[in-house]
Amino acid sequence: MARDIIRTPDAPASPPTYSQAVRAAGLVFVSGTGPHDPMTGKIVGETIQEQTRQCLHNVSAILKAAGSSLDKVVSATVIILEEADFAGMNEEWLKWFPVDPPARQGAKLPVRMPGLKVSIAVIAEQ
Repeated sequence: MARDIIRTPDAPASPPTYSQAVRAAGLVFVSGTGPHDPMTGKIVGETIQEQTRQCLHNVSAILKAAGSSLDKVVSATVIILEEADFAGMNEEWLKWFPVDPPARQGAKLPVRMPGLKVSIAVIAEQ
């Protein structure tokens, strides 16, 4: 099975231990993507809504580089720091996926990074 590594400067660079995304078997697997500015690497936003928005901007850029888009997302994993932020994350999420949203699972961030509230990974059709 052929696989393509996806990289774009329009989203935060991934560390050398994993890729921004991998395209294989007609799907695009986007790694957990935080709310970082692609140019500065700094976290964007203080609220969960702002950070969710930046995560989805970044995920969208990665999907575009892979020849896909948010409307082709079939599954998502949202990892948040505080359970209390779940409602605020959902508020922003619904702006991006207002109809027929993808399957989704949630988890709690396993480590604390100063200022980080959310990370989002997705699987999309090519």
